[in-house]
Amino acid sequence: MFEINLIKNSLYKIKEKNNFIRGFFDYSELKKKLLKINNQFKNLDIWNDISYGQKLSKEKFYIENILFTLNMINQEIVDIDELIKLAIDSNDNDILQESVQTLYILKNKLDELEFQKIFIKKNDNKNCFIDIKAGSGGIESQDWAQMIMRMYLKWAENKKFKIYIIEKSPGEKVGIKSATIKIIGNYAFGWLRTESGIHRLVRKSPFNTYGRRHTSFSSTFIYPEINNYNSNIIIKADDLRIDVYRSSGAGGQHVNRTESAVRITHIPTGIVTQCQNNRSQHKNKNQAMKQLEKKLYELDFKKKNIEKQKIENSKLDISWGYQIRSYILDNSRIKDIRTGVETNNVQSVLDGNIDIFIKASLKIGL
Repeated sequence: MFEINLIKNSLYKIKEKNNFIRGFFDYSELKKKLLKINNQFKNLDIWNDISYGQKLSKEKFYIENILFTLNMINQEIVDIDELIKLAIDSNDNDILQESVQTLYILKNKLDELEFQKIFIKKNDNKNCFIDIKAGSGGIESQDWAQMIMRMYLKWAENKKFKIYIIEKSPGEKVGIKSATIKIIGNYAFGWLRTESGIHRLVRKSPFNTYGRRHTSFSSTFIYPEINNYNSNIIIKADDLRIDVYRSSGAGGQHVNRTESAVRITHIPTGIVTQCQNNRSQHKNKNQAMKQLEKKLYELDFKKKNIEKQKIENSKLDISWGYQIRSYILDNSRIKDIRTGVETNNVQSVLDGNIDIFIKASLKIGL
């Protein structure tokens, strides 16, 4: 027979946690806010401002999702409470066993909901960009940069987020030298904002005849998509170096024949943006310039508001001093340097299952 007191204690803790979370999200206020938003949507003029309409739709979806989850968990707690009372009265071990499993599932649901309260920082609800750059190590690092890109693409796919590859520069023989990816999804930047930094790989090199151990580095820089912002940043023409080159991406022979790709370097910060998605050099330049504006805005924002946090950008050397995570494939061990979280499931991580690291870093307020 299951220990009745332990089951009752587990149920009591779940009820307490449920009350705390409902209070944190302010359930009654959320309902009022949703009613107000629904009333706003009754006025079709709201879509005269597409950007505002989309923002409101996103907020509506978020509130509906939170309310649905809170209601579902609350009802499940009522049901399990009645089930446990029934099991105790009838001395039914099978029902108690089912209750224990249900309590475990409920605890996980509450933990997941509690985790969402972490997304309270400015821009957490925004879409985001990921810049990936190969470090020192030649072919090995370029291969590693591509593995990092695949890892984040898989992660985004698992989250059902939309993905756009803005720019990708092929490596000398394999992999990539750099890439910029746009991730569109609910709280995309909130999820990924702690992933900026250096990823260190240690493995027996597949490109070395003798299979010697090799250490490689690749960097990631995460920044939000800011469409409407007020910034005092002035980009001077003298601070820019603009290079054009032949695109190496898809798009047919026309793309490869003309110098349509554009690379913009902001000399004071060393920030580089590039775009080769379009056949038009003008469009690529505009896209690269928008990327630069977003990067400079995020850099300025972090300097003013998060001075203790070092901003990883292309001005920093990709070397031993700025690591966030080590991937030691020979020993089947991946360790987050900042949180101490480790796992031996290397392939799972490389396939995009990185929430174990993300959640740990967000919980300690990185």
